[in-house]
Amino acid sequence: MALSSKIEWTDATWNPVRGCTKISPGCKHCYAETFAERFRGVKGHPYEQGFDLRLVPEKLSEPFQWHSPKLVFVNSMSDLFHSAIPDEYVEGVSQVMTIADWHTYQVLTKRSERLCGLLNGKLRFAADRENIWWGVSVEDRKHGLPRVAHLQQARAKMRFLSIEPLLEDLGEIDLSGIDWVIVGGESGPGARPMNKEWVLSIREQCRSYGIPFFFKQWGGVRKAKAGRELDGRTYDEYPRRNPPPMPDKQKRATFAEHFFQSFRQLFCNDKASVQVTS
Repeated sequence: MALSSKIEWTDATWNPVRGCTKISPGCKHCYAETFAERFRGVKGHPYEQGFDLRLVPEKLSEPFQWHSPKLVFVNSMSDLFHSAIPDEYVEGVSQVMTIADWHTYQVLTKRSERLCGLLNGKLRFAADRENIWWGVSVEDRKHGLPRVAHLQQARAKMRFLSIEPLLEDLGEIDLSGIDWVIVGGESGPGARPMNKEWVLSIREQCRSYGIPFFFKQWGGVRKAKAGRELDGRTYDEYPRRNPPPMPDKQKRATFAEHFFQSFRQLFCNDKASVQVTS
């Protein structure tokens, strides 16, 4: 886990899965892939296998070990709803989030159809938890807006959109049932430009729906220079949170042991890797 994430809208990251495969135009300049591939072949490094998809069950216990409540981005280096990740493992991750409910979790995916199916089925136990925010990535109309519809069809208590990288004008968006919207431009080498009018349109739509709006960045090759201000101010709005008190260390250890007893079958060595075919 990164205890102090550089991602503007979260406190920390938690990666019980590593690696992914590209699925849409928003993946073209994937920061996670670029980072992971730097370390391919470096013996002993967490990303020795580069960006190959891999389950990391030893990471499942981390939320029980942290010393203070966190706002946690789940799988910043992967996608929990990738088709190659077994349902049972997704359930295990979700069980941790429901048990360690003193943290707030932000789960973001581009595989919105699978998210919808699982939240309406095997993950119903986690779908209605206020401390788990279920979100989809939106980059354009063709690929992004259908994900919004899938999210709205999911029986989730908390729903959010990460509109990053914003690649075109999205037009009018149905934001019913959405609790939070993040907007940001692409950054790094080859970054595709973002038009200010596209951002303003989304901001005004959020205002009309009464949805908290978070502007992450303008992006570009020189991200820091471009900054985060929109019309002379920053937008760091969040949904309201009311987490329960964090239990003491002994109780957290008891919760962790209960979890591991229930899901011990997930932690066999032969399940540490998955075969990616898409």
